[in-house]
Amino acid sequence: MATAPDTGKANIPAQLVKDLRDRTGAGFSDCRAALVEAGGDIEQAINVLRKKGQAAAAKKAQRATSEGLVSCYIHAGGKIGVLIEVNCESDFVARTDDFQRLCHDVAMHIAALDPRFLRREEVTQETLDREREIYTEQAKATGKPDAVIQKIVSGKMEKFYEENCLYEQHFIKDEGTTVKELVDQAIAKLGENIGIRRFSRFKVGEMDGLPAVAGAEALSTPTV
Repeated sequence: MATAPDTGKANIPAQLVKDLRDRTGAGFSDCRAALVEAGGDIEQAINVLRKKGQAAAAKKAQRATSEGLVSCYIHAGGKIGVLIEVNCESDFVARTDDFQRLCHDVAMHIAALDPRFLRREEVTQETLDREREIYTEQAKATGKPDAVIQKIVSGKMEKFYEENCLYEQHFIKDEGTTVKELVDQAIAKLGENIGIRRFSRFKVGEMDGLPAVAGAEALSTPTV
């Protein structure tokens, strides 16, 4: 007995698959499957791909990453530069265009948004205590009850992590995606554990984390 054709896949336009690939960097078959699962809704398909990327990253999180690349990005005019080390499991993956593009994009992101830490776990206790104290005093000045003050402080601390920790920042080329989600997408696509190990950002006029001299030009969004 003949089986009915799979009309779900046939109803997904190739242009829609291409649009999803352009937005996520995922493979053709993964994009098509996600669109089928999402009933052709591209925003839902993006969520499907993110969840799969997160699941793939979790499975591979314990695998050793002893290969990778040291990459760099120099902002137009040579005023800002970034060095970054991104690790993966094999030299083969490190040499792929997708991995090298990830390194470039994250380095460019760092040049623009200047994260202070890699992950929230690396924020020093001294910094956390100082920020929490400031937010608490600000909240108390509103005269709100203690329970509300605690919620305000918690919300501001989450915002602090989002603004200062690389993995939690929203990717400069796609604000709907965090840098961690960008890395998770690469893990799902390339099939290896990938992690950003360290980075350094240099700006003319800055020394040892001190601000640049007064009057220095502010950074505009880098051009690709």
